[in-house]
Amino acid sequence: MKLIQFLFIFIFCSFSAQRVLPFDSLKVKEVRDLFADDYGNVYLYKNKDFSFTKYDSLGKQLGKLMFTVPFRVQGVQNPLSIALFSENAQEMKFVDQNLNEIQRLDFRQKFTYIKHAYAEDLQQVWLLDESTKRLLQYNFRNDTTINSYPFDASFDDLIDLLVFENKVYVLTKNQFRVYNLKFEKLFETAVENGKRLRRENEFILIVAKNSVFKYIPEKELMKIFEDPEVQIVEKNSLAYFEIKGNKLYLYNLENSRDPKIQTPVESPQNDTEKTVEELINEKSTKPDILKLLDEIQSLGF
Repeated sequence: MKLIQFLFIFIFCSFSAQRVLPFDSLKVKEVRDLFADDYGNVYLYKNKDFSFTKYDSLGKQLGKLMFTVPFRVQGVQNPLSIALFSENAQEMKFVDQNLNEIQRLDFRQKFTYIKHAYAEDLQQVWLLDESTKRLLQYNFRNDTTINSYPFDASFDDLIDLLVFENKVYVLTKNQFRVYNLKFEKLFETAVENGKRLRRENEFILIVAKNSVFKYIPEKELMKIFEDPEVQIVEKNSLAYFEIKGNKLYLYNLENSRDPKIQTPVESPQNDTEKTVEELINEKSTKPDILKLLDEIQSLGF
């Protein structure tokens, strides 16, 4: 019986990952950025009111933050501890899965002016100090600066920064660059409309306005997704997400290798949209699934 339950869960997850999430146009209207974790939750950031809202896969609101100044969301790969940085406030916040604040770092108490902050884990952050032109490795648990590296580059066009395995990945308005900690350039290429960097296992991804790139270490930048008509694009480990025409689309990861052949499923305004219950019933009544289940039961499970 446990095997049968597992099979149903696997089939449902595989099938539902190819469907659009049920969000109406009001929720995605005027969204500045989109995030999606690997648990089916979607996060929307609106620059108009500096709000950051979390929804489940059915569009139910799970939490909301309202800021008085702009904050930059680092990512939601770890939804139990989401890091947000504000250059205006010179502080970093960590929030839990319900978007409740669990820790705050005030950089004004220790540093001059931090241009960018990247949380490596739950103990250390990398800080780009604009006044001293240095990259700092700071352990906020014991309030200690572990390392300091010269960072002799322009800070004016910096969009995002990420540090991984002794390499510094920098995204600017027009370029993507990779340095070692000695500030020796290892790679550089042009990138248009880049929005943020994201680490996925050992690979570094660039999420741009209407495309996603994967960095092949010291070789090339490979475009893995593109839709010229999209407003915002996002990727988790299971699928690609788009906001286009105030509707939220989801693309299966495997079928997204060639964006030209993708056919998005529209939001609930489309009459062909199916509920989660209908999807389960439809999938569980397919003859090949029943046949497979009968064969499993005949084996004594």
